[in-house]
Amino acid sequence: MNSDIQISELLQRVKRPLLSFEFFPPKDRTGLDRLQITADQLRAANPDFVTVTYGAGGSTRQRTLEVCALLKKNYFSPVVPHLTCVGSTRNELHRIADEIYEVGYRNIMTLRGDPPKGQTEFKPQPDGLPYAKNLVELLKARHSDLCCGVAGYPETHPEAISPEIDIENLKQKLDAGASFVTTQLFFDNQVFFDFVDRCRKIGIDHPIFPGLLPAVSLNQVQRIATMCHATLPPALINQLHRAGNDTDATAEIGIRWMADQIQELVDYGVPGVHLYILNQAKAGLAPAVMRLFGRERKV
Repeated sequence: MNSDIQISELLQRVKRPLLSFEFFPPKDRTGLDRLQITADQLRAANPDFVTVTYGAGGSTRQRTLEVCALLKKNYFSPVVPHLTCVGSTRNELHRIADEIYEVGYRNIMTLRGDPPKGQTEFKPQPDGLPYAKNLVELLKARHSDLCCGVAGYPETHPEAISPEIDIENLKQKLDAGASFVTTQLFFDNQVFFDFVDRCRKIGIDHPIFPGLLPAVSLNQVQRIATMCHATLPPALINQLHRAGNDTDATAEIGIRWMADQIQELVDYGVPGVHLYILNQAKAGLAPAVMRLFGRERKV
């Protein structure tokens, strides 16, 4: 069994911004075929790692590990499974952590998780965990060499009492033993820059990866932005609106906007960039990423 390199070690070894993609477990064979086509297309971009999400209520628990195994065997390394508090007791989380560890994963995206479908409020299981910081503590106590990533919210978690409390909660997750932060998606880099400044002012010095989404259609990006409480810049909305139903044009606009974001973020000095690709590699996505990262990635 080969153990994955920790993301924290990658950050020390690699003297350039890292690149990562996020996949989600598909519901059926058609979705799995699409995922494999996307992985094949994006393999040329040579990401430093990829992550696989974990459904609300643990609804995709087994599929998450199956997709992780598929991607690790055929496409990418390291692969980072997500794990949440939702729907699991402490003992169940111990078992899942052991299962993940025993097959060689050494990185976990550690999240509280969203309420199961049909519920609006998060409620831990009896003898479960209420917060992501508790899950970080459990994982680090169980396997001290696990590298835990946690989520940050540039535009504030929707359940947070205030932006200040939200940043304090992030610090608690990192103080519990997490190694890095990956942010919720955003479309205005100034939002990210302000977020990083606020983090640094309260003593957070961990790497913070910006999370980006290629906005390939107006309806899609408006729906996702509403769900994630992300602000859409008027300039992006206007460009997508003018493109109308021309899917090639909207994809080009979204990828160009994302590429401009990446360039500015890399110039700013981010440790890496994480792309929420929604299991799709629109035409132009891989070439755009390769243009931005290709030369550095040959070192």
